[in-house]
Amino acid sequence: MFELRGITFSYGERPVLDRVDLAIDHGELVLLAGPTGVGKSTLLGVVAGLVPAFTGGTLTGDVVIDGESVLEVPARERAHVVGYVGQNPSAWFVTDTVEEELAFGMEQLGLAAPTMRRRVEETLDLLGIADLRHRDLRTLSGGQQQRVAIGSVLTTHPRLLVLDEPTSALDPTAAEDVLATLTRLVHDLGVSVLVAEHRLERVVPFADRLCLIAEGGQVRIGDPAELLVDSPIAPPIVELGRLAGWSPLPLTVRDARRRTADLRARIGLSPAAAPTVVAPELSAPKSSETGPEVQVRRLTVTHGSVAALLDVDLTLRPGTVTALMGRNGAGKSTLLWAIQGRHAADRGTVRVGGEDPHRLKPDARRRHTGLVPQSPADLLYLETVADECAAADRTASAAAGTCAGLLDRLAPGIAPSGHPRDLSEGQRLALAVAIVLTAGPPVLLLDEPTRGLDYPGKHALAEILRDLAADGRAILVATHDVEFAAQVADDVVVLAEGEVVSSGPVRQVIAESPAFAPQVTKVLGPGWLRVDEVAAALAAAEVPS
Repeated sequence: MFELRGITFSYGERPVLDRVDLAIDHGELVLLAGPTGVGKSTLLGVVAGLVPAFTGGTLTGDVVIDGESVLEVPARERAHVVGYVGQNPSAWFVTDTVEEELAFGMEQLGLAAPTMRRRVEETLDLLGIADLRHRDLRTLSGGQQQRVAIGSVLTTHPRLLVLDEPTSALDPTAAEDVLATLTRLVHDLGVSVLVAEHRLERVVPFADRLCLIAEGGQVRIGDPAELLVDSPIAPPIVELGRLAGWSPLPLTVRDARRRTADLRARIGLSPAAAPTVVAPELSAPKSSETGPEVQVRRLTVTHGSVAALLDVDLTLRPGTVTALMGRNGAGKSTLLWAIQGRHAADRGTVRVGGEDPHRLKPDARRRHTGLVPQSPADLLYLETVADECAAADRTASAAAGTCAGLLDRLAPGIAPSGHPRDLSEGQRLALAVAIVLTAGPPVLLLDEPTRGLDYPGKHALAEILRDLAADGRAILVATHDVEFAAQVADDVVVLAEGEVVSSGPVRQVIAESPAFAPQVTKVLGPGWLRVDEVAAALAAAEVPS
């Protein structure tokens, strides 16, 4: 039905895609994966007709729908067949409210008013956003905007959905809802779905086939369990399966649980036994100079008549990493901006080293706190990646190459001469994170810092943050990525409707929550967070007594 035949795309001499052949059948969900910046978004753009029309570059090969070439057909004339949702949903909005946005695409197709009304209602219910019907799009959280963007495409009833990181801004429950919706569309309506994702643990169980893109633009296509045997891009459950020697590899928590008897015996854990791994005591910072403590007391912040935060108490200690979690719209970003000083408290106090950040001048705020926002492009303004890195080094009085070194750890292979706006979403995020980390602020705030990062990039970011904490920084990370929180956090704070509903050590808090538990915890039980812990237990069990 949908075919890419010998697709090659390049900017200049370096190919981004190299002779890609891909066929997508009716009612099939194909998962597209690969390292950050390898060309996944470019491939999706070719299918949707956006590349090279809106990006430049050289494209050869053919795009075929139902046996007919559409390579020269403009994107607008494919819209009734191919629905596309990009990484940054707010950039695609053209109306003011949710209901208007859901109807806009149908209006362009000339559908009858009764049909549009019915489809809007169906989509509101399908995605669980009926309560947002009359909301201004600008007031929605990132995750809410993502669901509206998906809904605006679904109302046109396309035969192929092309989705670029559709769950990256969603909390675990909302992500499961969206993926369940896509699965119903595939199974019940025969809609085909091509989806690019970095958080494979979320999407792999739903995929019929996996398409892995490697550096250089070549692809491998096949059964997910077979392709993930030797792939460096693999979710924790696959890493656990490799460690345990399971074949075929499990792709769901249920499959893994059924095969844990041997693994439990090897690590000395009976099915009913209490966990053998306990949370380590927080170590003191390695540096003799520690940063300021952050104290938030009974903080209330309102947006109009809506209380975004309500009586929030939070303490960030130097030398610790705290993960801030909760549903979309729970108030996580508002709390970060209140600590940074942009949002004033309607009631309560925020103190960073004893000072109110809202009363400080911008330069003084930046010396106190560094914040990486959800939209990393907001921090990028120069013409090349090298210029951005050099400016970050000068501003922070850091050694030349500091920022570039951090960037290479997070997202290797980014060309210094490239324009920041030409980078993938994940590469832009990595650059923004590197710029903020270069300054080494005593208090570091990060809002969804793993969006668009592959697994090696997330491991590198976790190591960097742990090193910064060990040097006495206080770090707060707002994230929906439970696997990243399990890697990096000492403590977890969970918000719901602007209030703190749970807080404590990471091992305790996420083990109590089915929604926020990482895959290893779901498989082996409370107390186990990461694959490296299981590896350590296996190594210890094999040492002769």
